[in-house]
Amino acid sequence: MDKIPVSVLGATGSVGQRFVSLLDGHPWFEVVSVTGSERSQGSVYGEVVHWVVPGDIPARASRMIVRPTDDPGSAALVFSALPSIVARVVEPALAAQGYVVCSNASALRMETDVPLLIPEINPDHLQVIEAQRRRRGYGGLIVTSPNCAVSAFVFPLAALHAVFGVAHVHVVTMQAISGAGYPGVPGSDIQDNVIPFIDGEEPKLENEPRKVLGSVKGDQIIQATFTVSAQANRVPVSDGHMAALSVGLVEKATLDRVCQALESFRPPQSVSALPSAPQLPLVLHRAPDRPQPRRDRDNQSGMGVSVGRLSPCPVLDYKMVALAHNTLRGAASGAILNGELLVAEGYLEGHGQAEAA
Repeated sequence: MDKIPVSVLGATGSVGQRFVSLLDGHPWFEVVSVTGSERSQGSVYGEVVHWVVPGDIPARASRMIVRPTDDPGSAALVFSALPSIVARVVEPALAAQGYVVCSNASALRMETDVPLLIPEINPDHLQVIEAQRRRRGYGGLIVTSPNCAVSAFVFPLAALHAVFGVAHVHVVTMQAISGAGYPGVPGSDIQDNVIPFIDGEEPKLENEPRKVLGSVKGDQIIQATFTVSAQANRVPVSDGHMAALSVGLVEKATLDRVCQALESFRPPQSVSALPSAPQLPLVLHRAPDRPQPRRDRDNQSGMGVSVGRLSPCPVLDYKMVALAHNTLRGAASGAILNGELLVAEGYLEGHGQAEAA
């Protein structure tokens, strides 16, 4: 098929750069425009961006003129790396104009008619799109990606919730410095240190998993009823968010059954066939010292979630450690997979290759 023209919103930031890098050579998508703040608008992308992700700036993108964020040109699909305060205004406006928006921002994640999407877990949440369009008058649509740390521990929760039901969760996250963007946390603060506070993070950790694992009722997504208590910490690790969690189950289960539930977790076959989908999205480690960010964050091109240290918990039922690459699975790669699912489900039919206006 002809490649679908896409735009990256907020392309000069670190997550925007990840989008630009990952989309270079994508089998389905072609970047036809990049957008940025007033400071960079009208400039050549390769001259204004301070490139901080691995590899070089893709040659085609480097020559593009940075467009205003509210005007991504002839793209059919936009990947948003916008700050939430900007996304709250711009993303609905673009959806109203007919753009399909895959957002990494937190602004609209908890809206009941906006899917908080992880294709391997809740592709059925796309059912609310028609209600979203009808209620909001959109010619396009919006789907969002979860918080980058949620993307790590919601996978084992999904596997356990499907088999036993989840009743209670306590989670302590150890979040990499790249999660703060660039330049992020001052080196004098994070070196030889752990910062036990990330502004606004803990409500996301407590609420978003309940929506991801919720169900569609009529024209809205109803959150799951389990409770989550979360504590967020910034640690001196470059990439890879880790979560130590204890889980209380609705149905009591042996350790062997819990292991089986984690190891047998598989996405729908239609999702496994998508270009960015990992072959095994959830990997259970048996070694006593795994997972580790440096050794496991790049599992399956950064899209695999690693779980280990599984054992009975004397307070709840079971405890474990989960790890995901925060700027890949937890941000750009995860959102690109969302875009691929939208294509596979027919939400971009009729869009062929185009050049930026």
